[in-house]
Amino acid sequence: MPRVLLHPAKARPGDRVAILSPSLAAPGFAPAVHEQAMRRFRELTGLEPVEYPTTRQLGASPVDRARDVNAALRDPSIRALITTIGGEDEITVIRHLNADALRSDPKPILGYSDNTNLLHWAWEAGVASFYGGATQVHFGPGPYVDDIHLASVRAALLNGGRLELTELGDSEDFGHDWLDPRALTEFGTREPTDGFTWAGAVRRITGPTWGGCLEVLQWILAAGRLSHAAAAFEGGVLLIETSEMIIPAEEFGYILRCLGERGILGAAGAVLVARPPASSFTTYPDDAARARYRADQRDCAVEVIGRYNPDAVVCVGVPFGHTRPQWVLPYGGTVTVDGEARRLWADYD
Repeated sequence: MPRVLLHPAKARPGDRVAILSPSLAAPGFAPAVHEQAMRRFRELTGLEPVEYPTTRQLGASPVDRARDVNAALRDPSIRALITTIGGEDEITVIRHLNADALRSDPKPILGYSDNTNLLHWAWEAGVASFYGGATQVHFGPGPYVDDIHLASVRAALLNGGRLELTELGDSEDFGHDWLDPRALTEFGTREPTDGFTWAGAVRRITGPTWGGCLEVLQWILAAGRLSHAAAAFEGGVLLIETSEMIIPAEEFGYILRCLGERGILGAAGAVLVARPPASSFTTYPDDAARARYRADQRDCAVEVIGRYNPDAVVCVGVPFGHTRPQWVLPYGGTVTVDGEARRLWADYD
């Protein structure tokens, strides 16, 4: 049977929210972007951001980073936890976290990328969270906070309700270097998007979400931390996205195939695949190569998912994960995927 999760209560204006770096402490090397993020977060949400000892501490140990997360979970005045950014070693933090503290006073956690580790840990503990919301990426840089990001952050933390997940028309893979003064006032290069690609069954699925960054899901599987059977996800909506590592479509397919062999693809009622980054600071292919990369990943997703579950509704190109603008999505909460109307909705209550 699908898992029944606790859904944390919403915060109220004036409440305190923990700002944490359980993976990389990006604020430690780019403080100007972080400080702009904190000002904007306070002004735009009415919530009070609270930093912890390792929020800006580069090279903090897994034990120390976990100590900050646990302190936020135990503090009754903290009503949500938001991560500053992802990274690549949060898997070493998870063993030190206190699931009892989370269950005794459930609080929403917002993060993506390497924070798939943290959201999956909360899911295993029986508490729903939200996929997205790194302050260093989406609140700090640029001339303003994107409307859809702010709307979904407010829905996750304050307002609840239901939002339609629309295609946005343009996106960027990365912005200016955070040490460049332009990072505070300009977005990166935004390019037109191709819209959503629909495949699989033509039906309407409403179910709880699970998933995250595919590279990190592979690590979670390798570490043996998916303790619940695929049946716990039966009829749910699988979220899949990839990072700025820009893994080849073949590798993307291999990892997705592992999810198929674990029974996860077969259990899903629907699968949402994000628009992937196709460039980075160190790799910037030309327009044709970027388009080809996204098309290859799209085609691979449709083929592998269809092989394991032809009855799943599949939508590719959704703006979540490693893209800007970014929708923050429920993690363990409810999403509706309507393959007939070709529309998506997320419930934030």
